[in-house]
Amino acid sequence: MRYLLLLLLTSLSSMAQNKDAILGKWINSTGEAHIAITKRSDKYFGKLVWIKDPKGTEGTLKTDLKNPEASLRSKPILGMEILKNFVYDDGKWTDGTIYDPKSGKTYSCNMSIKSNGELSMRGYIGISLIGRSEVWKRVK
Repeated sequence: MRYLLLLLLTSLSSMAQNKDAILGKWINSTGEAHIAITKRSDKYFGKLVWIKDPKGTEGTLKTDLKNPEASLRSKPILGMEILKNFVYDDGKWTDGTIYDPKSGKTYSCNMSIKSNGELSMRGYIGISLIGRSEVWKRVK
């Protein structure tokens, strides 16, 4: 009985570790941004915490000029939440969205951590087959 309880606690502990393995800072595939992934309740979110060129041509912070919602175009890109509402399901983070401030578009997105520790991302419209993949690395 004790062995069974120990086995159950160990497996629950490893599931919790896997679930939150995504937490922390990641650098995108172009090296232009760092994204901090955090958890609120049972969902995961990511915010731009560093960008290579934070200032525009006038010396002011770059804003979300391509946002389809006009009222948000003056919002600074630095500090913006670009990953939203991911849930952990069987080794993957699914059912979330990723916002691309360069295009002003939001895509459905799934993420998983590869065996080498890199974060594999798949952004898509409609079905996952039609989309784009990226690999992010953990910031050291």
